[in-house]
Amino acid sequence: MTQIALDISGMTCAACSTRVGKVLSRIEGVSDAEVNLALERANIQIDGDVTPAQLIAAIEKAGYGATLRTSDSAVQRKADEAHEAARRAHERQTLVRFMLAALLTVPLVVGTLPMMLGIGHAWIGAWTQLLLAAGVMAIAGVPFYRDAFSAVRGGGANMAVLVSIGTSVAFLASVYEVVRGNLHAHLYFEAAAVVLTLTTLGKYLEARAKQGASAALAALGKLQPREAELLEDGSTRKVPVEDLRSGDRVLVRPGGQIPVDGMIASGITSVNESLVTGESLPVDRTVGDPVLTGTINGSGAIEVDVLRVGADTKLARITKLVEDAQTGEAPIQRLVDRISAIFVPTILVAAILTFLAWWLIGNDPASGLSASVALLVIACPCALGLATPTALVAGTGAAARAGILIRDIETLERADEIGIVAFDKTGTLTEGKPRVTRIEAVNGDPNALLAQIAAIEARSEHPLGRAVAERAATDDVAQLEAADVSAIAGEGLVGSVGGHRVAVGNFRLATREGIADGERKSLDDMLGDAGTIAYAIVDGQLAGGLLFADEARPEARAVIAALHELGLGTIMLTGDNARTASALGRELGIGDIRSDLLPEQKLDVIRGLAGDDKKQVAFVGDGVNDGPALAAARLGIAMSSGADVAREAAAITLMRPDLRLVPASLDIAHRTRGKIRQNLTWAFLYNAIGIPLAALGMLSPVFAGAAMALSSVSVVTNSLLLTRWRPPVER
Repeated sequence: MTQIALDISGMTCAACSTRVGKVLSRIEGVSDAEVNLALERANIQIDGDVTPAQLIAAIEKAGYGATLRTSDSAVQRKADEAHEAARRAHERQTLVRFMLAALLTVPLVVGTLPMMLGIGHAWIGAWTQLLLAAGVMAIAGVPFYRDAFSAVRGGGANMAVLVSIGTSVAFLASVYEVVRGNLHAHLYFEAAAVVLTLTTLGKYLEARAKQGASAALAALGKLQPREAELLEDGSTRKVPVEDLRSGDRVLVRPGGQIPVDGMIASGITSVNESLVTGESLPVDRTVGDPVLTGTINGSGAIEVDVLRVGADTKLARITKLVEDAQTGEAPIQRLVDRISAIFVPTILVAAILTFLAWWLIGNDPASGLSASVALLVIACPCALGLATPTALVAGTGAAARAGILIRDIETLERADEIGIVAFDKTGTLTEGKPRVTRIEAVNGDPNALLAQIAAIEARSEHPLGRAVAERAATDDVAQLEAADVSAIAGEGLVGSVGGHRVAVGNFRLATREGIADGERKSLDDMLGDAGTIAYAIVDGQLAGGLLFADEARPEARAVIAALHELGLGTIMLTGDNARTASALGRELGIGDIRSDLLPEQKLDVIRGLAGDDKKQVAFVGDGVNDGPALAAARLGIAMSSGADVAREAAAITLMRPDLRLVPASLDIAHRTRGKIRQNLTWAFLYNAIGIPLAALGMLSPVFAGAAMALSSVSVVTNSLLLTRWRPPVER
């Protein structure tokens, strides 16, 4: 299965995006196609022998344009810039068209005001009305007529078809009366002109609003620097970022953007990471610390060894995640798409029936014409098509700015169903930076025992392994080499040091190695219960142990309390021992503690919680052993400071290790879904009220045009309110 992304041009409403999606889905080899109207983009899943050229040809045959998005960041950046320039040019053209059309429409409306109010004849002649309306048709109408022709030629119908038919019927019927010499008949020149002028204004305002909704994604795209100062033989030269390779070294001057993901080789500074991680305060960085593409260097010049560039950087992966989430399709949107597919043809039939009813039953074809035009205009499905994608784009963009990455649209659905939040302990509820606070050797020298343990843990990425290495360096113990080191999941490590078999791990490993409970508990009493205990078994004998202390994150207690206030249950799942876990649980206010769990047992607990309580479970974790639980939970939330497998398995990734983003992520998901529901309710209600009023002749084409433009703008503006969202931690 492969994925192809296309930028789509020429879409004007929900019927357009639905049409493009259907055209793509009918191609053999396409398993799924999601089309986002707000971003004008399509994501296509391919499981057969289909080329991008075939997809583009099919879209163009349907009357729309398409260009392929590429994984080459430099090429895609230029394409995005060209697309953005074209969008701004089209936006300016739309504004100019509106202003020129308004200059012709205003005197037309003022001159026909007595006729519209039913208090007399128009102040300007019929031929003058015709000329003014013809000017508006030529200036503002041509784009709609062109889009309508393309849609019909491609076998579809969209908003442009409704506007084109409605205004053309009104204009041509009035021209017919003027040519006949019936200069005092009820003419509809002002209706056609006003509808086109207001619709053009609506499209301009809609374009500006959509730009605001997608501002977060655009901002991420602009973070990637274009050039870097490559260090070679003591001198620097500027090179394009895409020319850099892993292993190169670059110079970043004070105040400059860091162009790559890398590690500081020289220098001390502070880095502003707010645009990437959402962290508002600069963070101190020195030699050996990682830095990220797009972040801003502080007051110190630094040399950075390149680790990743282009599409491999964290910034690129964040941008890709946000793009995927924003171009996704909500389950409720699929219902909207099905409705949109039959909506325009249904309205066309309804307009014909309305005219026939007024003509044949009411014997008033003039009123029937007005009602039909109003019906065609007010029924344009713009608001319906923009309701979901604009809210989605605005919500996920606001979340990304705050450091919350939402993987896909289904995540928003799942986040609203959560009843229990389960937490991993180490690295999630705690700092994940344990320290070795005590060493006990049963028989022998504690430093010698620490040296053996440090040799086994030397290559471990586990936080406890790093703590051992730090303590060994601090105590300046002898550096020994280990061989044949292997990990036992959920238990510890086993290897050979200086010809001795050394095993280091928890009580399960000690039991596996044949250590009696009484012997182990005796060592427990020596070490105390204020932390996590690791047992060292040398040649089958209990040699001693280490006590690790890992402090709770400072915000953890407040987060647990906040979740309880929201009516959510909390639970701790950990592989740590019961004493340590219970002590932390009491400190944080978590009553349900499940300790001594293997990764597969965490998985069983997650499944059991959902089955027993009929509540959906969110799991928050950061380690390799959390991967299965993150994937199995209804909502997986991973800390970005953790392992790659945890981030890959999670539906939400927190870009900085701040637990306050957990309730914040549930909050933005809830608010985004709320906006989608509000928008769809407004869009459906607008049509449910407007269409009958228009059919009954209670709504003139002029007011129908104004209402139609207002509905689209109001939906997008309502979505834009989400861009002002900030996490409660910031508020």
